[in-house]
Formats: sequence, structure tokens, C-alpha cells
Amino acid sequence: MNAPPVPATFHAMRILSGIQPSGALHVGNYFGMMQPAIELQNEGEAYYFIADYHSMTSLFDAEQRRQNTQDVALDFLACGLDPAKAVFFRQSDVPEVTELTWLLTTLTPMPMLENCHSYKDKLSKGLKPNHGLFAYPVLMAADILIYDSNVVPVGRDQKQHVEVTRDIAGKFNQTYGETFVIPEPRIRDEVAAVPGTDGQKMSKSYDNTIEIFGTEKPLRKKVMRLVMDSRPPEEPKPDAEKNIAIQLLKLFATKEVASETENKLREGGLGYGDLKKTLFEHYWEYFTEARAKRAELENNLDYVNQVLQESAEKARALASTVVDRAKKNCGLS
Repeated sequence: MNAPPVPATFHAMRILSGIQPSGALHVGNYFGMMQPAIELQNEGEAYYFIADYHSMTSLFDAEQRRQNTQDVALDFLACGLDPAKAVFFRQSDVPEVTELTWLLTTLTPMPMLENCHSYKDKLSKGLKPNHGLFAYPVLMAADILIYDSNVVPVGRDQKQHVEVTRDIAGKFNQTYGETFVIPEPRIRDEVAAVPGTDGQKMSKSYDNTIEIFGTEKPLRKKVMRLVMDSRPPEEPKPDAEKNIAIQLLKLFATKEVASETENKLREGGLGYGDLKKTLFEHYWEYFTEARAKRAELENNLDYVNQVLQESAEKARALASTVVDRAKKNCGLS
């Protein structure tokens, strides 16, 4: 029997990214993943998924998962994801990805998984991770490989996930013949880790997030509670660029406004309360259009569900061809 053809790598650039529905999306999610994904939908074939299978390693409330998944869909569409340009779907609506995960698992070295950052982090914190958390890099590899993805946009701290995928795909190709496209990470160096309200990287697990959407009063309180030092307003702050509020302001305000505010803080005379008020005003203004769009979408959930369903059909059609190719190459069909 002739081997199936080598996968075509010279299609329009195919971009793959996903995000977990593990809680309300925040400013770190937006600048780290959502904004780059929305920009990239104009550069090639974009496949973006809501990683509900992945959320099962840490979220154990079924109704909360349903609500979070809907919220992620609303948030992305409100922030500018265009269903005419991107295939946007629930991961679990393409069950072929779990079948491919098993094929990849059989060639994935245990030490590779033991060395993955997320697993090691959980162990170092004294947590007892489940098998899903241990093996989730293989599911992530399947997420990427099942769409013949060329480009995976990630933050620098997520680069390892793509490296693991490349290693697994290379081992499969070496063992069973050319089967998978080897993806490349695309790292945005200009976006550093977004600081949370306590100065650590913004993360739901640190409970230090500022949500993209929500009620004005609670969000204003969050911003006003940003951790600052005890220096008085009149004292010059030569390290103004390290201030959390300044770092966040640079994401929301124009360069001119951010630079002017930073200089005022550096020279002395700008109080932290006024600085936080300035930050909140620019943050709130930044998402004004998206908030209006989200309110519209909440009143039209049939449209949102239709987008997810139609995209899932497109994704599943492509996924099936890749899984069939993999099964044929390894002797399962």
C-alpha cells in the first residue's frame, strides 16, 4: 500500500491559538493572547478555540464551565474577532482531538512531560496534580497538529508548549513517516508580562486580575487598590517606569499621555491616588466600544451559538483529514 502524501505546508499561513474558560478573562489575557489573535486573523487562516477540555484539569463545576465558555465566546466576539475571518469554536466540538492525543501519547517521553513548567510549578506548590495536568501538553500538541498549523502565537513563558509539540510531531514523523506539519512559535517581544494588582504577573491563580468586562464600581475599586510604596507625592520617583500603574497605563493610553504621566511621577508632585484615577479612566475608555458590542451579543446568544457551531463544522472537517492521515500512517487503517 502506498504511503499517504506528505502534508502540504504551503497553504495560506494557518494560525492556531486557544484559551481556557477557567474564569473571567482579564487584561493579561487580552494583551497576551486575545489582541494578537485578533490582529493575526487578517494574516492567514486563523483557527481559535475555547479550550474546555483543558479546563477540566482545574475546574470541576459543570455549570460554571458552561457559563465560562459562553463568556469567553462573548468576550472574543466583542473585542473584535471576526467569524468571517477566523474559525472560532469549542474544543470539545471537535472530539477527534482526543483521538489524536492518544496516538501522540504513545510516543511522548515521560521525562518531557515531567519537565514541563506547569507540572513542575504545581509540584513545587505542594499540589497533587491529576493525570490531565501531567499529560495536557500532549492534548495541546494535538490541538496544534490536528489543523496542520504553521504558526502558534504565544507569550515567551508559553514557548515551551510549542517546543514540546514540535518534538512530539518530529518523533511521530520519524517513526511513521511524514505526517504532521511542524509548527513555529510566534512570540511578541514587545508585550511583557502584564502586571497584576499586586505586581506579580496577572493571573487568575494569583487572584490579582483586572477583568476586561464587568461593573464599573468594583473594577474602579480594584484599580484603586493597586499596591504602591509609601513614598509621599512630592518625593521624586526615579524608578517610575517600574510602577504597576505606569506599566498598565502604557497599555491603555497614547504614548504621549503615558510618557507625560510617567515623567510627572518621576519628577515628584503626582500622588498615587491621582495616578490610579488616570489609569482607570484610560482603561475604562479603552474597552468602551467592546462593552457596547458585548451587551448586543448577550441579547443575541443564538447568533453566538451559530458562530461556534458553524466554525466547529469547518474545524472538524479539517481535523478528520489529519487524524485519518495519522491513523493510516501508523497502521490503524
